[in-house]
Amino acid sequence: MDWVFGHLNTKALTHLGRMNDNIGLNLLPFDGGAYYFKNVLEKDPFTKLEREISWKPDIVKMFGKTIETKRLTAWYGKKPFIYTYSGMSKTAIIFTPFLKEIESQIAKICGFTFNSCLLNSYRDGNEGMSYHRDNERTLVEEYPIASLSFGAERKFQLKHRETGEKVEVLLENNSMLLMTGAIQEQWLHALPKSKKVTEKRINLTFRQYFEGK
Repeated sequence: MDWVFGHLNTKALTHLGRMNDNIGLNLLPFDGGAYYFKNVLEKDPFTKLEREISWKPDIVKMFGKTIETKRLTAWYGKKPFIYTYSGMSKTAIIFTPFLKEIESQIAKICGFTFNSCLLNSYRDGNEGMSYHRDNERTLVEEYPIASLSFGAERKFQLKHRETGEKVEVLLENNSMLLMTGAIQEQWLHALPKSKKVTEKRINLTFRQYFEGK
């Protein structure tokens, strides 16, 4: 599958136009792509994801201390990939049939396939994520990341590393943000906390883990 700097290739974008009336225009002014799509899945997967995914608190290292986060996470893959971030490593649980089904549906929408998925469950607006990049060495460089949102609507912020320019989008239920090109190198992204949000949000980020030769 081909991908290019800053935008989807023409063939994939044409395919997107056939599959989805809400074609995602690039939200970023430069240095990468962030394409937003609404109503990506035909059926709401929220309840099934809550029930079937092996959710656990995330364990991270910050300032030399090991911390258990309030948000719940899970790491799945087509193989038992080892994913390391924030000083900790996880071994992927093999994709469930339901995750395979979701991956297949979004592959048809965006034109890219994925072999792994990091899931996060935010119980309400008191749980969020500070500015960071999804640029781990175990991920294929500049391969698109498809971020799906279900449940509560949450603000999502992007900030350019050099200029400080900010972009904000409201991630709605059953939406997808497709991040492409140099976005992980040039932009930080965050899910800010909000006391106004009282409902749960589940986020799936489909990725391409580097399998080597």
